[in-house]
Amino acid sequence: MTRTVDDVKVGSLLRGWRKLRHITQLELALKAESSARHISFIETGRSTPSQSMVLHLAEQLDVPVRERNSLLVAAGYAPSYPETPLTAPAMTPLRAALEQVLTAYEPNPALVMDGMYDVVAANGGVGMLLDGVAGHLLEPPMNAMRLTLHPQGLAPRIRNLGEWRAHLLERMERQAALRSSQALYSLYEEVAAYPAPAGGAPAADMRDDGHGLAPHPYALPLRIEAGGRELSFISTATTFNTPMDVTVSELAVETFLPADAETAAVLQAAR
Repeated sequence: MTRTVDDVKVGSLLRGWRKLRHITQLELALKAESSARHISFIETGRSTPSQSMVLHLAEQLDVPVRERNSLLVAAGYAPSYPETPLTAPAMTPLRAALEQVLTAYEPNPALVMDGMYDVVAANGGVGMLLDGVAGHLLEPPMNAMRLTLHPQGLAPRIRNLGEWRAHLLERMERQAALRSSQALYSLYEEVAAYPAPAGGAPAADMRDDGHGLAPHPYALPLRIEAGGRELSFISTATTFNTPMDVTVSELAVETFLPADAETAAVLQAAR
């Protein structure tokens, strides 16, 4: 049986992902335990990849789960990964587990975001950071990037805004490239265009150790004014291992842990 149109399409898509990952056909062949000739034939449409081969190459290229479905469809196969709404009954155990995780992190702020940085769940610790944020930024779906960088959001109270802004924009740009996501690129362009808040902190506002500006010893902190005090947090992001659902693959649990004893004391006193 000869197929041409779909094979060329899936081949060109795989070639696009290979180039995005900056690896050669030989390097991909070695990772996939195949041959450069076979990879070349797949990319040009001269060879028809099996369903398992499409998934195997996608795994080696670290293609996001959502886009693996696109590759399968382009090759003439049915999608392998469902996309179940988080509100679906089947997701009840997952929602309960996420709520349990968020509660366990209290009083430290923690939230769950989807692939577009929309907040799908948050704990009580997040609330203490939202004082003074414009109402339209809190309307669902609340977007963490807009909330943080908008001049009517958290930005005016972030003491090291220049550094934190650069960190978030670099993170978004990297994720958009890894996922080849135009939607993420559009969000990046939107928040990157936000003006610096009037009277905001300088781009490199860091604590002075007596010898000039000094970085944090182990990670970039978020330094933000809340309740009349400057709090300092180290953020972490957690994702699911081997997700088998598109929705789950794009979820991330973001936690903000106290970076100093003063912040830890304020959080404990607010319980």
